[in-house]
Amino acid sequence: MKDPLVSVYVVNHNYGRFLKQSVESVLAQDYNNYELIIIDDGSTDDSHLLLDEYEQIAGINVIRQNNKGLIATNNIALRMSKGKYVMRVDADDFLEPEALKIMCSILEANEEFALIFPDYWEVDEDGMTIKKVCRHNFDEEVTLYDMPAHGACTMIRRDILLEIGGYDEDFTCHDGYDLWLSVIKQYKVTNVNIPLFYYRQHANSLTHDDSKLLETRASIIEKHVEKLGNKPLNVLAVIPVRGSVLDTRSIPLEKLGQKRLIDWTLNAALGSNSVNSVIVTTPDQEVLNYVNDNYGNRVILNKRSSELARINLDLHKTLMWILDEMAENEKPDAIVLLNIESPFRSSMYVTKAINAMQLYDVDVVIGVRMDDDMFYIHDGGGLQPRAEEELRLESDFLYRKVGGITLLRRSFFEKEGKIIGGSVGHVVLDQKSAFTIKSKIDWQIAKALID
Repeated sequence: MKDPLVSVYVVNHNYGRFLKQSVESVLAQDYNNYELIIIDDGSTDDSHLLLDEYEQIAGINVIRQNNKGLIATNNIALRMSKGKYVMRVDADDFLEPEALKIMCSILEANEEFALIFPDYWEVDEDGMTIKKVCRHNFDEEVTLYDMPAHGACTMIRRDILLEIGGYDEDFTCHDGYDLWLSVIKQYKVTNVNIPLFYYRQHANSLTHDDSKLLETRASIIEKHVEKLGNKPLNVLAVIPVRGSVLDTRSIPLEKLGQKRLIDWTLNAALGSNSVNSVIVTTPDQEVLNYVNDNYGNRVILNKRSSELARINLDLHKTLMWILDEMAENEKPDAIVLLNIESPFRSSMYVTKAINAMQLYDVDVVIGVRMDDDMFYIHDGGGLQPRAEEELRLESDFLYRKVGGITLLRRSFFEKEGKIIGGSVGHVVLDQKSAFTIKSKIDWQIAKALID
């Protein structure tokens, strides 16, 4: 019997309430050259009732196993699959009827593409449409591949997936990011700007586990940077502090929990094994004395002038002054600016930014959070929505700079004389790490966050 062209596998763990819609969306495809594998990963709900039914249908291979987790299960599906192409469908998501036909036909016609992914619909727990999500056109618009394909409903050539070693089981929680980085290093990828699946948003979705997912991505980036084998960047962390001498709103020595505000950022800088040296620059002698007494020679003290620390004066003059004071052979490859007003940004994010700069070869990396709120602009006649409420174009996504972290290459800074510009990469911070203290109310929130 001839092998199918596409292997579709559905991974289920306690999603019995969604499983039928997911499986039926595969069975309803207007393309029939596929095999369907359903893997139940140790469910304890009523999923077994549906699985019993599907086991009776010819052409459906049902596997029941003790809970092994998504990544190990992906590899089991890969070993079982017979198709030229492989695609995972999560048990809480479901497909448009033409999904397989459209993506398969594009890969068949274009041997140079290793994988293809579509636009999609976001739906709520009941399957009601929230919005349409439209990705960039990766063939014509994308040059920086730091926005990966969705982990599920991406069709990939099986031989390439096997060649790169399948899914790395060292990472128990990720959304296809490791696979994406492995593929784009060697192959071309493409997408189709047609929504071909429904991505369900509910309390147990992987993307709701924000901090765990982002931490895993940091480890994945670090792994891929190590594979590059490049010389590590020499990174200088600069912590600018205005101090209460010039600005009564600046309170670096105020206690936040068991530490002073400045300690949180100093700990983040010193805790990153990718940072070579740390400088605190301030006109406030009390701050310098505190840092010297508590950190000694681990931190370089830099007393900048009151003129350079003026409110609303751009930090690029301070950086230029710091670099001018250094011998040429002491100058860093990159500088990471860390603001003390973002105390919960950890050393993990500092390291992640440095690794992202090397991985994507960009001039600048900033910390961000995607803003999903509805924004309006004033067109002279009143407020108008910036984008359609039920349509999300990737080109319209808004990113808020957060976490008080900006990493820049010294070569870019010395050439351009500015902090932001050139090619700008990003690292997404979790909500707590992104928090910034700007007011007395923020202080109360910050204290509550550590209680």
